[in-house]
Amino acid sequence: MSKATIADIAREAGVSVTTVSRFINGNYQKMSTTTRLRIEATVNRLHYTPRASARQLRRGQSMIVGVIVGDISNVFSSLLFKGIYNVLQPAGYDVMLMNSNNSVLQEKDEIDRLLSQQVDGLIIQPDAYDFEAYKSVSTSHLPLVMVDRQIEDQPHQISRVTSDNFDSCFSLGSKLLAGHYQKVVVLSRVLSQISAQTIRAEGFARAAQALGRKYARIEMGDHDRSWLSKQIRREITGIAEDGTGKTLLVSLMGPLLFDALASLRELRLVFPRDLGLVSFDDWDWSQYVGNGIYLLEQNPKALGEQAASNLCLQMEEVRAGHDPYGVSKSYSLPVKNVPAPSA
Repeated sequence: MSKATIADIAREAGVSVTTVSRFINGNYQKMSTTTRLRIEATVNRLHYTPRASARQLRRGQSMIVGVIVGDISNVFSSLLFKGIYNVLQPAGYDVMLMNSNNSVLQEKDEIDRLLSQQVDGLIIQPDAYDFEAYKSVSTSHLPLVMVDRQIEDQPHQISRVTSDNFDSCFSLGSKLLAGHYQKVVVLSRVLSQISAQTIRAEGFARAAQALGRKYARIEMGDHDRSWLSKQIRREITGIAEDGTGKTLLVSLMGPLLFDALASLRELRLVFPRDLGLVSFDDWDWSQYVGNGIYLLEQNPKALGEQAASNLCLQMEEVRAGHDPYGVSKSYSLPVKNVPAPSA
């Protein structure tokens, strides 16, 4: 049995092919409710399914969304993409995932490549600190959401989805430094021009400043664990007999916790006896490395879902002939504070 065509639907419903085409593309403005219901009943009865390529061509859409992440090997990126895909795939979009490798130049190449594919929208974990790098997208009013990393000069009409990095770190830092911790040392690895780690570090720095505590930051970069061990040994303060004066060591991204743990073992330092330990946790794995770790749990999957949901709103505005940035919004998702069980 051959598949039904638009002509078959038009003949059975007693309307023109043009009217059926408008129905398929969701253009009901010039169509009575009676006509729409009659075409819908005919489509269902004949089991008509329009070809995706034809539908996309008529709508002027590719039904493709581009996603650019900084480091595809990071678990954070995988969970972020899962959240994005969970929203866009059921909505009928194909998702192209690109890896910028934390390079502004590579990111630019990927943006150009995706624009040449005529994607319907972009979700970007940005590498550049200047929004000028993304003007080719915004000037064309292509639906756009920036996720995870904050660009200082990003226009307010461009959507942004981030975690509550500063407040969560300031709050936990203030709480711990008000107790028996006298110094905080933050451990970071920033490989792009901008990073959420910078804002997290600022949260702990402000907490230390407010309480008159010492603060230091170790930027791991491309250094090895041997180098890290030397830095930690230099920064760890002495401990008084009553347990006061301890240092709080903070891993500003989940993967760095393993480097910190290896260094502490080499230095024969035990937490929480000798120092406090805090780590960002993306997927609840820190619970398996032992007690005594304070966790700041963000939700990359929720970040992806929120970014994709807003992008869908923008793409709907484009279909309606409106400015997509009219529904842009900034979102800051909460970071959960999980106390150390045996601290």
